[in-house]
Amino acid sequence: MVLAVALTPEHGYAMGVAATSALLMQYLAHKAGSLRKQAGVPYPYLYAERSEAEKSPIKNLYNCHQRAHQNTLESYPGFLVLLATASITHPLFAAASGAVWIVGKFFYAQGYYTGDPKKRLRGTFAYLGLFGLLGASLKTVAEVSMGW
Repeated sequence: MVLAVALTPEHGYAMGVAATSALLMQYLAHKAGSLRKQAGVPYPYLYAERSEAEKSPIKNLYNCHQRAHQNTLESYPGFLVLLATASITHPLFAAASGAVWIVGKFFYAQGYYTGDPKKRLRGTFAYLGLFGLLGASLKTVAEVSMGW
C-alpha cells in the first residue's frame, strides 16, 4: 500500500511552526553563548562548576541560561518528530500545539534567566502542546496504518 500525502495550505502553518522553533533554538543558544565569556566558562565545558556558581552570580546566571538551552535541545528532536507526524493528517492542530510548545519553552527560558531555577515552571504549559502533538501523532498512526 502506498500512502500519498498531498500538501495543503494548512500544512504551511505546521512548516512555519517548525521554522519558528529553529529560531527559538538559535535565540536560546545566543543567550547562553553571550554569557559564557562573561562567566569565564571555557570550551568544551558546558557549565561552571557548582562550587564556583554558588559564589559567583554571573556563573550561576550562565548555568541557568545554559540549562534552559540544554533542556530544550534534549526535547527538540522528539518535538520535531511529533510535529511532523501529527501534521500529516492534522496540520492545523499540529501547528497550534507546536506553537503552544514554542511559547511554553520561551517562558520556561525566561523564568530560568532570572537566576532562580524554580521560576522555569512558568513555562510548564509547553507540555500541553507536546501532549497534543503526541495524541495527534498516535491518531495519525492509527488512521494511516489501520485505514481509519
